Amino acid sequence: MKEILQAQGLCKTFKLSAKQQKLEKTKSRTKVAVDHLSFTAYEGEIFGLLGPNGAGKTTTLRMLATLIRPDEGDAILDGASVVREPDKVRGKIGFLTSELKLEEFFTPNYLYDFFSDLHQVPKEQREARKKALFDRFGIDQFAEVKVANLSTGMKQKVSLVISLVHDPKVVIFDEPTNGLDVLTAKVVTDFLLELKSQGKTVIVSTHIFSLIEKICDRVGVIIDGKMIVCDTLQAVCAGKSLEDRFFDIYAETVGELQ
Repeated sequence: MKEILQAQGLCKTFKLSAKQQKLEKTKSRTKVAVDHLSFTAYEGEIFGLLGPNGAGKTTTLRMLATLIRPDEGDAILDGASVVREPDKVRGKIGFLTSELKLEEFFTPNYLYDFFSDLHQVPKEQREARKKALFDRFGIDQFAEVKVANLSTGMKQKVSLVISLVHDPKVVIFDEPTNGLDVLTAKVVTDFLLELKSQGKTVIVSTHIFSLIEKICDRVGVIIDGKMIVCDTLQAVCAGKSLEDRFFDIYAETVGELQ
């Protein structure tokens, strides 16, 4: 398999305010969110980052998406460095997170065209792709409805479609089913599998075991910013359910860290 992403010793530390120190129950003025994290993702696979809240999953994906710069380390995505060539990386990825909100004043149709122009997608290609994606997700009926008036599920579908306007090779999704009803969650997970079948690389973060088991080829378990285990789903599970295996790993790791 061809390597499409190599994360190499990624580190990220944040300063803590006095209020954050109190909430974290620590006297330290800094928090290590990601600690020398390394892993590889391959072309045509779905790779999952699994860990509890605060483990460093979102920070890792934000570094891969060039939204924040690592303090140390780098990641090479389809030959481009997230540190030295962020513009090239942005042209190769689609990034979706529930924390990035669409401007509610605009319509799906306007936003799709805006981001297509931003990525310099030719007009003929833009229109054909928009029709296919809007039809696929039922957005066509709401194309001229302001985002503010859409349901939560439809907003997520619009966000997903807009992240794919330029037909990226690598798709990065942070908690792709977070807050969605079961029907919308199924639409999203089924589409992730379709992207894989098209040869795309999909990287997702989640704390939901069933999502990892359903769609992922390989999984990396992150605890306290460190990559504890990274292998195929079958190898990580070692004959157990993913949930049971995760708690075994967590107990072993927390014991070592104390």
